[in-house]
Amino acid sequence: MDMSQNDLDRLMFFDHARKTSEAAYETNPLDADNLTRWAGALLELSQFQSITESKMMIKDAISKLEEALGINPRKHDALWCLGNAYTSHAFLTPELDVAKGYFDKASAYFQEAVEEDPDNELYQKSLEMNSKAPELHMEIHKQGFGQTLTGGGGGGSSTSSNMKGAKKKKNTDLYYDIGGWVVLVVAIGVWIGFAKSQAPPLPPR
Repeated sequence: MDMSQNDLDRLMFFDHARKTSEAAYETNPLDADNLTRWAGALLELSQFQSITESKMMIKDAISKLEEALGINPRKHDALWCLGNAYTSHAFLTPELDVAKGYFDKASAYFQEAVEEDPDNELYQKSLEMNSKAPELHMEIHKQGFGQTLTGGGGGGSSTSSNMKGAKKKKNTDLYYDIGGWVVLVVAIGVWIGFAKSQAPPLPPR
């Protein structure tokens, strides 16, 4: 996959963020902020992986977020991030009934995030967008996008490799368009989190 300079910069930034959070976890495994940043970085990085690897990264992110919520159950940014993780996983799941379960979980977490921070417009928008997600999921997979997502499409087609490549590129572009609307909001949250974490330390008392 050809990546733009912007994509490459994002990939490098979030890979560094993941490694930083991983190292910080060794020092303090009870830092819910660090776990949330780690999960956010994994969600961003999942956009650049194969479908199988992407699902694994999303599941890893979900695990980190659940760990963060075990430390602080009212941590609204972790709740919101968890909603995004389940939405991302749903789009990578071709079976609508299974995907709907993920969308429902996402809505529940978005709702909790809104309840914890009612004035946050980003959380409200995420909840609103997620209500439309199953319809978008149906449209994506109806167009054959699901075969690419699951690595299927194993019919005995004799199409030329050029045509296959063009179709694959079209589907890949669609994947990034869809993934973008979900994960973009995660990126904003992660950037904010890292900005806070990079603040200069308070002088000793």
